[in-house]
Amino acid sequence: MKCSVRICNLIGIAALLLVGCGAGDSTVSKTPGPTAPAPPPASAPSSLPAAAPATTAAADPCEVDLAAPEIAEAVSELPRDPRSNQGWSPEPLAGNYNECAQLSVVIVKANTNAENPNTRAVMFHLGKFIPSGVPATYGFNGIDSSASTGDTVALRYSNGVPGLDSVVKFRWNGNGVELIGNTPG
Repeated sequence: MKCSVRICNLIGIAALLLVGCGAGDSTVSKTPGPTAPAPPPASAPSSLPAAAPATTAAADPCEVDLAAPEIAEAVSELPRDPRSNQGWSPEPLAGNYNECAQLSVVIVKANTNAENPNTRAVMFHLGKFIPSGVPATYGFNGIDSSASTGDTVALRYSNGVPGLDSVVKFRWNGNGVELIGNTPG
């Protein structure tokens, strides 16, 4: 088979190009390597014990817990609100309930749609409801945390007029709750 000079030259050039590229030559092998540093190698096993899997820590009973089931249970035992003849809402408006305090309290409101429902403080000794022997605790709407201690609660009454707030302190005396002070707030 005869080829024209031109075709033969083209075939020769193509052959030279093919021979010039060896098996080891490729576009991939001539591409520069990555510029980012390689990740560090996996570390050898340590002689330290592996960390234990995370577990859900139990709630600290000595922290304030206004969602404690003891609150709803105690509120369900209260006599009806004398003003509206309704039961009491188990959701506290304020409180410092915890199982470790000699005296803790929650403030609840009458379960009514009235604009200003009656409120009542519900007291607990070491997390247990004190059903009787507590002085009248109607009308309070807050707690003065700065004047409360582990055995004393300071309840606040505010009618919204600045300077006319009152704070009344109750203390666990070892046998029951006693009124120990009434001061302007």
